[in-house]
Amino acid sequence: MSPKPDIYPALRYGNAPRAIEWLCRAFGFEKLSVMTRDDGGIAHAELKLGNGVIMLGGNASEPVSPRPREEDFSRIEWSIYVAVDDIDAHYQRSRREGAEIFRTLEQTGYGSREYSARDLEGFVWSFGTYRP
Repeated sequence: MSPKPDIYPALRYGNAPRAIEWLCRAFGFEKLSVMTRDDGGIAHAELKLGNGVIMLGGNASEPVSPRPREEDFSRIEWSIYVAVDDIDAHYQRSRREGAEIFRTLEQTGYGSREYSARDLEGFVWSFGTYRP
């Protein structure tokens, strides 16, 4: 059994139910738990990929703040990096499900194959074979 992670990125989505379904389809996450609010929105959800877990929820009333739309990857202030075993299959799955790929699959100088994409609400995700 893999050890539990020590870091859990937490994200807020304007349409959390849609984001959960899309993250599962496009990036291969699995639902661990989804807790709804009285109004049907998502109060808290946990999604798993490998031995990593993210937490997410919806905004109760305020709109989601816009995400930076930088095209130059070096100018993006933050992203979430996920190590995956079969990067080629993951890349194809993401493209097929409509992820906005802005750094195509490439070999890096430090021995990783990786790519970067935005999800439906603009969060930046990088996937690759590098495991620190």
